[in-house]
Amino acid sequence: MRKNLSRLFFASSLGLAVTLAGPALAADSTVSNSDLAKQVMQTETAFAKTMEARDHKAFTEFLADETIFFSTKKVLHGKQEVATAWKRFYEGPAAPFSWAPETVEVLESGKLALSSGPVRDPQGKLVATFTSIWRQESPGVWRIVFDKGNDVCDCAKP
Repeated sequence: MRKNLSRLFFASSLGLAVTLAGPALAADSTVSNSDLAKQVMQTETAFAKTMEARDHKAFTEFLADETIFFSTKKVLHGKQEVATAWKRFYEGPAAPFSWAPETVEVLESGKLALSSGPVRDPQGKLVATFTSIWRQESPGVWRIVFDKGNDVCDCAKP
């Protein structure tokens, strides 16, 4: 009986602690949507710099566990599959392409954001655009959950 009362007291105390801490665990409502957009812009920029730095390990740290990347051959599901498929882009001394965010929009809730911008070949020629969806996993920590690139028209070709 005493053991059951102890368990009940512990469970009640834990429930009360979680209830009282709830507001503290919620997203910081003092951060403006504009500030969140700046965070995502900085995060996307840092993500892109992993390619320039040839740092595959850093690339993987930006991926959510359940991330989905659309590729030309198939849809890649999960952090491990994306990391494995993208490893080839990080091999060799020179980056095969680069990207940079131009546009960022954040939901009013502050939980999801979209970034998009150009993808360029090593000579700086525009070859594609990207669109990424980011999720705020904790205050100031954004991880990519969806990514899709789209080739651009090479209008110089007939």
